[in-house]
Amino acid sequence: MTYTNFTVETDADGIALVTWDMPGKSMNVFTAEILEELNAIIDATVADAAVKGVVFTSGKSSFSGGADLSMIKSMFSFYREEKAKDPAAATQKLFDLVGRMTGLFRKLETCGKPWVSAINGTCMGGAFELSLACHGRVASSAKSVKIALPEVKVGIFPGAGGTQRIARLTDAQSALQMMTTGQSLTAARAKAMNLVHQVVEPDQLIPAAKQMIKDGLKPVAPWDEKGFKAPGGGIWTPAAAQLWPAAPAILRRETSGNYPAALAILKCVYEGLQVPFDTGLKIEQRYFTHVLQTTEAYSMIRSLFISMQELGKGARRPAGQPKTELKKVGVVGAGFMGASIAYVTAAAGISVTLIDRDIDAATKGKGVGEGLVKDSIGKGRLTQDEGAALLSRITPSADYSDLKDSDLVIEAVFEDREVKKAVVEAVEAVLPAGAVFASNTSTLPITGLAKNCKRPSDFIGIHFFSPVEKMMLTEVILGKETGDHALAVALDYVAAIKKTPIVVNDTRGFFVNRCVFRYIHEAYDMLIEGVPAAMIENAAKMAGMPVGPLALNDEVAIDLSYKILKATVADLGEKAVDPRHMQLISRLVEGEGRLGRKNSKGFYDYPPKPAKKSLWPGLKDLYPQKKADEVDVGVLKQRFLATIALEAARTIEEGIVTDPREADVGSILGFGFAPYTGGALSYIDGMGVKAFVELCEKLAATYGPHFQPTALLKDMAAKGETFYGRFDPYGAKKAA
Repeated sequence: MTYTNFTVETDADGIALVTWDMPGKSMNVFTAEILEELNAIIDATVADAAVKGVVFTSGKSSFSGGADLSMIKSMFSFYREEKAKDPAAATQKLFDLVGRMTGLFRKLETCGKPWVSAINGTCMGGAFELSLACHGRVASSAKSVKIALPEVKVGIFPGAGGTQRIARLTDAQSALQMMTTGQSLTAARAKAMNLVHQVVEPDQLIPAAKQMIKDGLKPVAPWDEKGFKAPGGGIWTPAAAQLWPAAPAILRRETSGNYPAALAILKCVYEGLQVPFDTGLKIEQRYFTHVLQTTEAYSMIRSLFISMQELGKGARRPAGQPKTELKKVGVVGAGFMGASIAYVTAAAGISVTLIDRDIDAATKGKGVGEGLVKDSIGKGRLTQDEGAALLSRITPSADYSDLKDSDLVIEAVFEDREVKKAVVEAVEAVLPAGAVFASNTSTLPITGLAKNCKRPSDFIGIHFFSPVEKMMLTEVILGKETGDHALAVALDYVAAIKKTPIVVNDTRGFFVNRCVFRYIHEAYDMLIEGVPAAMIENAAKMAGMPVGPLALNDEVAIDLSYKILKATVADLGEKAVDPRHMQLISRLVEGEGRLGRKNSKGFYDYPPKPAKKSLWPGLKDLYPQKKADEVDVGVLKQRFLATIALEAARTIEEGIVTDPREADVGSILGFGFAPYTGGALSYIDGMGVKAFVELCEKLAATYGPHFQPTALLKDMAAKGETFYGRFDPYGAKKAA
């Protein structure tokens, strides 16, 4: 029998090599068709007496990334359609659908013939759950091998037997750590945890897998053997008595109870280890069905899995523009930001010319890249040769004529209009026709900067976030005259350096910074009201933010906030800034000399390491302090999330952001907006626009007019609309 996505070759020893290689795909993923073919392969190999065992591997450089977008989408659309007809029946049908992959993997595990998974590269999610159902697992020692069950990061959990098999192969604490964090394992770490049996050189992978079968590998999982005991003895042991009371408390400390899937993992493991394996699978199936019905799972999968992939693959790229293969990029400004941009560009295999006022400054900028390379080599992410090759692609220079053959030039100089004007003129004097000029400005509108250009259609904003090598988001900003060619080149560049772009129209602060400063300014309001600083920081983290607003302001730099407030007054008038905010920040910067982390004192004090930072005691003397029991932490959480979501809604209303996917992905990747919500607009859609408007009106009555819902929100509430309904990002495709 022939298959579309698999080849099956049986050797003289009766070992069938099943190779998964989906045509037209860069990576193997699970689809309904894959499950059907795999089911047929199991039946065929069982029925063929000549087949003594099966080795399962991939024909691509990676093993598999797990489930396909379409498969995930279909689960949600199926449930929503069925729920509209009959809610009770819909849940049963979803339960049955969820069990399909579980049942298939269990069928493989109990088929009576030994299966060995030969893991040659990235093996994620359902692909590793398939491997766990095999009787043997061999992994390549190649650096590219990453093994993980990362589902919790997108709002779900390993629901095809993962919670039950992991907890029966390794100790419960390690199992919980792996699944509740979604951490990636090297092949060596997976072997140490007893999740794979062997780690071999890449060229020995298939021979080693076949040898396991020749050596008499039993076609029976450990938990199907009589007398099986889980590692560590299971639930009713002294060790378990220490682990299980602490585990929920630790999880709550880390997640504040915001992630249903993480809690479900604990329940699956705790309950599953007390019952026979097949009953454990049913428990897992039940919890997975429940989690799939939560707002958190729907919103997180939509934003962090589906939308992120769509944006990363060029969802906003203009049609009809040929793809640009960037050969050379220029970066002007060799400070920390410019040097980091040069580093990520060179890491993508692109040659970079790094320009500064003199060769010493440019060479110093390359030193930033050298430090990053040294760190990567130390952590095993790069070899010495790879690091040397990367650095060879960065050429420091003080001569603008060295940019003459660049496809793209990015300026990352000081945030000053006159400085940027001089750079634009110097670059344009040498930049060839068709090349694109981009500004990495974080505050200055692109349209204004483009007035210094002879070719404003080729001028665009590419806003990076610090640290550039770690932050996965870039804002691509369109000036009023920016053309499709410039947008296409910018998006091709962002794709090349493996970051996720959002495309926004021009405005002060663009999208991310507008939302970030609403977050920070709400903290200013709370300080002024007398809310203890520790409560402010803790409430923000309980709301789901990765870092408190005061700590974030220290990272951004308080004197930068001061400059932005003063620039806003200069451009828009005194009424554009809350005078109490100006007074607070002026006192910190001018009165106390507290600039943030950069001078080791801001809202926090930063003692020499290894001592940890702590809130500056003087904060409590700035304003009369409320007692802790006078403050409603729940309201503080609402204020933080609502003020950011309101600002995101304003950017939609103003036409700054036109695609709700970008507001959601941008808010999460840009500054960590409570990921469990799915992003700032999904937060509103998740509770319902009407409920959000009512919340905002309630907050506005007590905490000020900046909480007043906008006209757009009121209109949507009246019509029962959602952002993804009214601003459907797929609408154009449907119309076509």
